[in-house]
Amino acid sequence: MSDLATTPDLSMPAARPAPAAAPAGNGFSANGIIQNARNFIAQPAVAKSLPAVGFVALLAIGFLIWSMLSAAPSRPLFPGLADEEKAPVVEALRTANIPYTIDRTTGAIDVPEDQYYQARMLLAGQGLPRSGPSGEDTLNNMPMGASRAVEGERIRSSRELDLARTIEAIDAVQSARVHLAVEAPSVFVRDAAQPSASVMLTLKGGRSLSDAQVQAIVHLVASSVPGLSPDNVSVVDQNGQLLSRTGGTGATQASEQQLSVQAQVEDRYRQTIANLLTPMLGAGNFTAEVHAEMDFSEVQSTREGFPANASAVTSEQTQRTSDTSGASAVGGIPGALSNTPPPASQVAAAPGGAVTPTPAGAPAPAAGGGRTTENVNRDFAVGREVSVTRQQTGVLKRLTVAIALRNPDTGRPRSAQEMQALEQLVKGAVGFDQTRGDVVALNARPFATSETPTTSWYEAPWVWPAVRNATAILVALLVVFGIGRPMLKKASNALAKRAEESKSARGEMGGQIAGALAERTRTENDMKVTLEMIEATRDYEARAALIRGFVRQDPARAALVVRDLIRNDTKQGA
Repeated sequence: MSDLATTPDLSMPAARPAPAAAPAGNGFSANGIIQNARNFIAQPAVAKSLPAVGFVALLAIGFLIWSMLSAAPSRPLFPGLADEEKAPVVEALRTANIPYTIDRTTGAIDVPEDQYYQARMLLAGQGLPRSGPSGEDTLNNMPMGASRAVEGERIRSSRELDLARTIEAIDAVQSARVHLAVEAPSVFVRDAAQPSASVMLTLKGGRSLSDAQVQAIVHLVASSVPGLSPDNVSVVDQNGQLLSRTGGTGATQASEQQLSVQAQVEDRYRQTIANLLTPMLGAGNFTAEVHAEMDFSEVQSTREGFPANASAVTSEQTQRTSDTSGASAVGGIPGALSNTPPPASQVAAAPGGAVTPTPAGAPAPAAGGGRTTENVNRDFAVGREVSVTRQQTGVLKRLTVAIALRNPDTGRPRSAQEMQALEQLVKGAVGFDQTRGDVVALNARPFATSETPTTSWYEAPWVWPAVRNATAILVALLVVFGIGRPMLKKASNALAKRAEESKSARGEMGGQIAGALAERTRTENDMKVTLEMIEATRDYEARAALIRGFVRQDPARAALVVRDLIRNDTKQGA
């Protein structure tokens, strides 16, 4: 038993010499850590699995590079958003599974560019961000001990913010900025300046403001600032277009209104023609242009008349005076012929035997020289007619319609009967009036083919994502197969060479030990020989000597071993 205990087990790899002990107090030095790592890597199991581990690590590095390069560029969602508004925005993005990042420098919330509008629509549907800074926040953050000028500017700024938040409540307005030019009150009346204001509007995509909404914004701002007149308020949109018309003259405003009315009339007729011809000819097979000549002149006339038969007596007064005395009263200047009474009228025969009577109605000669006086006063009511005529403004004076028809695809021109029928339909649709001088002209021509704008292939929306992905894959493959694989192969070759050298060293050392044991077996018959010693021996003579010693020591076990060997050979041969 003592011999068996002292016999070395040659089946195990030869023990390496223990590394030199590290100096005291330097167990965690860099050299010690490196040496421990080398010893760990030199283990057979670790060395055998090292290529697979390295390949997996290279694949992970390649995937990381691909994910970094193939990711779409990010875009800030709401630049300048207040910190208290970022929390609900981030929560909404997390709930909708939209990736986001927070910039470490500015604190802005960035989302991938391909999901930017999706995130904006999602947040707009939830009413986020809820509001911008208000005037109350500005007043609450006013520092203590501020001068009067600073307080005035802060109050003006808070008023501008409140007006902007109020204007943004309009549905078509996305954002608004208000600038007030209000000077401090002066004790000198001559130095007093009229306040003014300007409003900058950012309208939502595809939306516009009507004239009534613009005027409402103007009056809203004017009524919020003391002494501000609506004529001093200007409203501008994001395209630099002046929306307010208060600054123009009365003639300018009237001209713009007339042009607007004329454009509306022309659009109405154009739409009528389109509704008529589209079902028959198809969309795109005709074009129509309408010119409406409008009369915007204002004419007012007044006429006053008195009808001939429209009169009636309203009152009548009659006064008669009779003088029946014997002698006629003679008056006047004595001796004058003018005071002589007229002679009595005589009946004389006219030529031809006609008798001329005394005119009817003439006062009869008073018997005995009497006189009668009669005064009559009558009041008449005469009929009176007053007529005021005012012509309507914006009356259609003349209508001109020009329609171009596309020839059929068959190449045959349209017939005269078809053109005449279409002309009659158009005249009936627009209310053609020949006395007004209206003109309706139809003409059939082949239309020029519209060239579809072609875009280059590299401007297609799928090109840049494909380029990013391909670039990321190429870089990953270059890193894996161009850099990582050669380094891993070199490391594997070095490890294999080291393992081969270690194996050869162990074989040489095992051969030396086996030779020594065989020599000892020849000289010492009592030495215990095991099967492990025989298997570990590479030299034929040493192995034969060990086998002879094993048979000599334990013949029964040797016979069993030979029998097992014969059985195994028989099974392999079968």
